[in-house]
Amino acid sequence: MRARSHEYNQCGKAVRRSPGLTWCTGSPPGEKTHRCAECGKGFRHLSSLRRHMRTHSGESPFACHHCGSAFCHQSSLKTHMRTHTGEKPYTCGQCGKRFSTRSYLTVHTQIHTGEKRYACGACGKAFSRSSYLRVHQRTHTGEKRYTCGDCGRVFGHSSNLRRHVRTHTGEKRYRCGRCGKAFVQSSSLVVHSRTHTGEKPYPCPKCEKAFIDTSSFRKHVRTHSREKPHACVQRGKAFSRSTPLVVHKRAHAEENLRNGVDMRLPLSPSLP
Repeated sequence: MRARSHEYNQCGKAVRRSPGLTWCTGSPPGEKTHRCAECGKGFRHLSSLRRHMRTHSGESPFACHHCGSAFCHQSSLKTHMRTHTGEKPYTCGQCGKRFSTRSYLTVHTQIHTGEKRYACGACGKAFSRSSYLRVHQRTHTGEKRYTCGDCGRVFGHSSNLRRHVRTHTGEKRYRCGRCGKAFVQSSSLVVHSRTHTGEKPYPCPKCEKAFIDTSSFRKHVRTHSREKPHACVQRGKAFSRSTPLVVHKRAHAEENLRNGVDMRLPLSPSLP
């Protein structure tokens, strides 16, 4: 009978090996004895190591039935599904803003704590995540690596390109479960759903009014601060909202026509 060869680790226990996997047969519980042969990352359970190995092999057995995107882990698919349903189960205890993942909530809370560990070497602006810093740095370099195949427009971030492409395809993948109305962006579905629930997460600090979205909130706050960012370039008159400026410009155009003056004013305001 041929003798079996064994390898032993530092604890003196036998080590078993198979392609991509290395684990100890008799290690104390709690230790990360299951180690990935590709990157060296350790795991407490063999099942966790096997799931991790999919990140190297490219195996993606969990597919989304809405859009066909595939994922290595079932948990990743579950998180992805929230982009279709608009579900945001993680709520900020400070301001009430909601998020689809715990990691997004963790990053958001740093807005309240002021923690920003990643600083830009060009302008000094700091960010809570390294990925945010990398995207910001493209504003200095002018790098826009993501190009629309339909119109040639370029973007500095892939998510901006994905949103833009839907303006060409007309795809509205985010559908309201109550009334069936569909939207291009998940954020639009979230705001729309508040018309059904009555939720108004943006209260005014000056009065008792509350709003379903940030744009409505900001417009209202200007009524207290008297900020008027929408100015007429001809007369200099300013407005707190864009709609009165449009009406004001039309009045100019009609007056100029009556007086026989050809002053072609743009009817659409320049938004900040």
